[in-house]
Amino acid sequence: MGLAEAITGTLAIAAVSTAADFIWATWISSHRAVYGFIHGALLFLAIGLFLGRLTGRAAAGALAGACVGALAAGLYYLLAPMLGFPAMVVAWMAVWLGLAFVYGRLNAQRMDAGHRHDIRINFGAVASRGVIAAIASGLGFYTISGIWRPFDPEGWDYLIHFGAWMIAYFPGFAALLIARSKSR
Repeated sequence: MGLAEAITGTLAIAAVSTAADFIWATWISSHRAVYGFIHGALLFLAIGLFLGRLTGRAAAGALAGACVGALAAGLYYLLAPMLGFPAMVVAWMAVWLGLAFVYGRLNAQRMDAGHRHDIRINFGAVASRGVIAAIASGLGFYTISGIWRPFDPEGWDYLIHFGAWMIAYFPGFAALLIARSKSR
């Protein structure tokens, strides 16, 4: 895995997130937790599908991604009364930790020519990639989090939203997907 996959994931999921911004702004007149859970599950289903496809386990990735997204939405709704909007950044960072473990598990059970090959999970490497993804993507998400303010969907430039989502997603995908070079 490498840079091309990180860029592909970034572009694909930035497009999905931009479409979700449009849907929220156009058809959802009031914010309800159920919409947040559905949004989180569907968005991260797409991310899980992408990560799963890279490992030959698209369905398992999609299911795991949906679970991670729903759990992240739950974390947001749990923390929001205490933290306000910063709860979104915390949930965003937590989701990248979850995705790192999902991707590590998917990679550990690759399917080649119909046969499952178990590979040991290096939990230290998975955790370190997850922490890097959480911090780097969290900073990216924090940087772009003003794209919804002021709330004026008629005045939003969705090309700016797409670019902002690329800034938020690329660090996470890069941390998970770009292989480290092995030194001798």
